[in-house]
Amino acid sequence: MRILLVEDDALLGDALQVGLRQADYAVDWVRDGISAETALRAGDYAAVVLDLGLPRLDGLDVLRHLRAKKKTLPVLILTARDTVDDRIRGLDAGADDYLVKPFDLGELTARLRALLRRAGGQSSPVLSAAGVTLDPATRRVECDGKQVELSAKEYALLHALMQQPGRALSRAQLEQHLYAWGDEIGSNTVEVYIHHLRRKLGTDVIRTLRGIGYVVAKTGNPP
Repeated sequence: MRILLVEDDALLGDALQVGLRQADYAVDWVRDGISAETALRAGDYAAVVLDLGLPRLDGLDVLRHLRAKKKTLPVLILTARDTVDDRIRGLDAGADDYLVKPFDLGELTARLRALLRRAGGQSSPVLSAAGVTLDPATRRVECDGKQVELSAKEYALLHALMQQPGRALSRAQLEQHLYAWGDEIGSNTVEVYIHHLRRKLGTDVIRTLRGIGYVVAKTGNPP
C-alpha cells in the first residue's frame, strides 16, 4: 500500500517513514501543505497521514481541498492540537480518524489498517480469497491452512490484489502500490513477483487477464 505522509517535523517524519516502511507500506514524505497537494494530484495513494500545523498551507486546508475535489481516500490526522474543538474541526473537514501527538507507532499502524479495511469494504480484519488468507495485523499468509513465507514486496503485491478480489489491477497500478518516490523499478518487476507468488501459492490463485492485468478470484474458480 502506498501512503502519503505529510509532516514538517524532520525527526518525527523520518521516524514515521522508517516505521511505516517496516510495516510494508510504500511511503512518500512531504513537509508542507503545497507539496502535499502537488503529490495528491500526481500520485495514487491508499491513504494520507496528515499533520495540521504545516508550512505554506495548513493541513486543514489541504484536507478541505481534497474533499472538495470528491477524493475519498482515507485521511488520518496527526497533530499536537488536542482540544475537543480541534478534533471536531478536523473530523468535520473530512478526516477519517484523529491521533494526537505523542502517539505510539503501533496504534498508528492499527488505525491505518482499520481505515484501509473500511475503505476497501472489508468487515473482517483478515482477508480471504481463493483458498488464501492474509492477516494485515500480523502479516501472516496461509494457503489451504498452511503458513506461507513471503518477502515484503511479495506480501505487498498479494495484499493489494486481495483487498479487491475479482478486480483486475494493471502492472502500473500494482507498481503504485509497491513503490515510493526514488525506489528503483525494474521493467519486469511485477511479473517476477507474480511468478514467485504463483510458485508459493499455486498457479490458480492469481490469474492473468491478457491486456488488462492481474486478479485474485473471489473463490477458487476462475474469474
